[in-house]
Amino acid sequence: MSRRKKKRPVLKRLKRGLSLTLAGLILLTWLPVLLLRWVEPPATAFMLLQTQGSDRSTFRYHWADWPELGSSAALAVMAAEDQKFPAHFGFDVVSIQDAVLDRLDGKSLRGASTITQQVAKNLFLWPGQSFLRKGIEAWFSVLIELTWSKKRILEMYLNIAEFGPGIYGIPEACRIYFAKTPLQLTDADAALLAAVLPNPKRLHVNQPSDHVRERQRWIIEHMGKLRRYGWLNLIEG
Repeated sequence: MSRRKKKRPVLKRLKRGLSLTLAGLILLTWLPVLLLRWVEPPATAFMLLQTQGSDRSTFRYHWADWPELGSSAALAVMAAEDQKFPAHFGFDVVSIQDAVLDRLDGKSLRGASTITQQVAKNLFLWPGQSFLRKGIEAWFSVLIELTWSKKRILEMYLNIAEFGPGIYGIPEACRIYFAKTPLQLTDADAALLAAVLPNPKRLHVNQPSDHVRERQRWIIEHMGKLRRYGWLNLIEG
């Protein structure tokens, strides 16, 4: 009996310690997400990691609020990256299943990331393809979906996505590539910017390949569909 009595307090303390540790980790990861619901980030993890490269290059980035971003850029990135964005809770389950099956078949772990997942990755994580990073990305994606509106998620994405080496966000991309503001973008301009999003270091806005031009045309077509569906109206509430 005495041994059992001794074990119970130990197990109780262990459970309590694990519970407190878990609660601390949840709070530690949730607080920056909560803060960024209202505050614009001075930089992201991806921007800061870039400055660690051998060339010591600096990133170009400045923030623009939702009314300054215009509709063309918002529709273009949804058409290109995540056409189910207004309707899902941060994950495209079908695409994730296909990506996992590809990985199990020995293929490389491909994208399948939603806009929410890309925001989580760019803000808090590091480049790479692994199940560990994907798991952490999924956790932050859940926190973001629980804490932010869809409009805030898309606003964040438009401001921090990379559109060329060291060029972050629609405002800088518009200035550098078109000498325009986001509100002045045509659908063709916005689609060209969105066409390089899968790999902005290999695909170029200023020297678009045939592949980029074909992707631009495809994005323009799907922008029209999303506009007819009223996707932006859903996001803006």
